[in-house]
Amino acid sequence: MTQSHPHTEFTSRFAIGPVAAASMGTDELRHNFHIDDLFQPGRVSLTYTHYDRMIVGGAVPAAAPLPLEAIKPTGTKNFLDRRELIIVNIGGAGSVTANGETHQLQARDMLYLGMGSTDVSFASADEGALAKFYLLSAPAHHTHPNRLIRIGDAKRLDLGSKETCNERSIFQFIHADGVKTCQLVVGMTQLAPGSVWNTIPCHVHDRRMEAYLYFDLPETARVFHFMGEPDETRHLVMANEEAVLSPGWSIHSGAGTSNYAFIWAMAGDNVDYTDVDPVPLGELR
Repeated sequence: MTQSHPHTEFTSRFAIGPVAAASMGTDELRHNFHIDDLFQPGRVSLTYTHYDRMIVGGAVPAAAPLPLEAIKPTGTKNFLDRRELIIVNIGGAGSVTANGETHQLQARDMLYLGMGSTDVSFASADEGALAKFYLLSAPAHHTHPNRLIRIGDAKRLDLGSKETCNERSIFQFIHADGVKTCQLVVGMTQLAPGSVWNTIPCHVHDRRMEAYLYFDLPETARVFHFMGEPDETRHLVMANEEAVLSPGWSIHSGAGTSNYAFIWAMAGDNVDYTDVDPVPLGELR
């Protein structure tokens, strides 16, 4: 289902269980879990999911600022009346205005907007290099302060090795000692040149869903994203600036034909980054 407002279009995705997913072919898997066309100039594009009611979206302001408009699934007058929002800029310089305050975001900066924020809009600093705002929203029960986090201020973890082709840097925007949220946990992973594997060994976390956005991928390159129950895996072929939904029962891992970056976001029962159930490689099928 696709519906639109003057500046906004949205679709809804119902939750899919592991038995149904195991019987799906490529087209069905992509229809239910893959998200493309997130970043359209002059538009806000949203996907409302029934996985912990997460909304995944993109906003690309062009000549004029773009408002964040409420959509029917939120059931509220304003988009953030009962929600929180995280915005990550993956494009040119831009700004986000909320509650009369304007925040400047360079590439890879993140802004958190708490429940109750109003008059939210997006703008690009240069029409020749448009900002691309990746949007992640989940229901909220408490208002936390709005916070801007520069990429240089994120908590950085360097993991993996060249020998295993998974040398990578993880940037945690939201963590226990940093910005407080109700349920959103968001970070970014950058693969080093020559490394292609992410989240290997993999894991599941039944208490939280997750969404991946793959970006900084060459136009001719692809990431093979692996999903499914550990003993019943499937794959989706992902191009640059495409997203994938990962239910709590599914692994979420990938290998690219070049290095790349991706933004991971979770919503669910808790905000403990380490609350996962590891899956040894020998158990994957």
